[in-house]
Amino acid sequence: MKGIVLAGGSGSRLYPLTRIMCKQLLPVYDKPMISYPLATLMQGGIRDICIISTPKDLPVLQSFLGSGTELGLTLTYVVQPRPEGIAQAFLLAEEFIAGQPVTLILGDNIFYGDYFYGDGGFSRAVREFEDGGLIFGYYVSNPQDFGVIEFDAHGRTIGIEEKPRAPKSSYAVPGLYVYGDDVTAVCRQLRPSPRGELEITDINRAYLERGQLRVERLGRGIAWLDTGTPSSLQEANAFIEAIEKRQGLKIACLEEIAHHQGFIDREHLARLVEGLPRCDYRAYLERLLAQSR
Repeated sequence: MKGIVLAGGSGSRLYPLTRIMCKQLLPVYDKPMISYPLATLMQGGIRDICIISTPKDLPVLQSFLGSGTELGLTLTYVVQPRPEGIAQAFLLAEEFIAGQPVTLILGDNIFYGDYFYGDGGFSRAVREFEDGGLIFGYYVSNPQDFGVIEFDAHGRTIGIEEKPRAPKSSYAVPGLYVYGDDVTAVCRQLRPSPRGELEITDINRAYLERGQLRVERLGRGIAWLDTGTPSSLQEANAFIEAIEKRQGLKIACLEEIAHHQGFIDREHLARLVEGLPRCDYRAYLERLLAQSR
């Protein structure tokens, strides 16, 4: 399974912050925004990851993340010349995907909860995935702002609408999608929507019409946060701060996840820690090293 982080777009909703800084490097409490979607892919056991971003921001992201080898990853970078819809990512990354299943996550989405940790939930879903499409349903109070899933009386998915005026359920589709090795071919059959974009909803509909779309509903113990506006960014900051201070455990600590997943061994982690400045982040990793002896 390969992974894509779509970190493109102009960041216009976060202006003027994004006038001086790459959106995906804005801080979400104690880590850059892009650390969180990367962490989700890594927690799914995905090591081969493509970062897609704008011509302006991609070099900055590459400078921050490098080749990925420090974390046991292989990172590929692809330019998105113009934002033409989420589904465009599969065409831009066609060479990277190379006919393999792929998971796409949006660069401003944060997922938190037991489902995304350990060997169960998301990790198992990725390991057991074979073909078709897998998306997730998340209960929200404002479904009209998202792609919305329609279910029949037996809980089967029968439709998906993009930002409907009269939503047929309260289950929104968050920015995390898993597709089979034919997703690029599916994407090539799409036509731009009235707003001139290749819509991810149309990919989901294509798989649904073929009877190959699975929807997994995320429970009440799962948090899904979108950091694309000043208000939602502030909410995410407060959420991450509250959890980390209460538990003493960091969310989206990439070095910790890489070690836990077996991407790097203890000695490799120790060398990474040695290279860090004296700070709370280093102290946290030093405690992990001490506990793993």
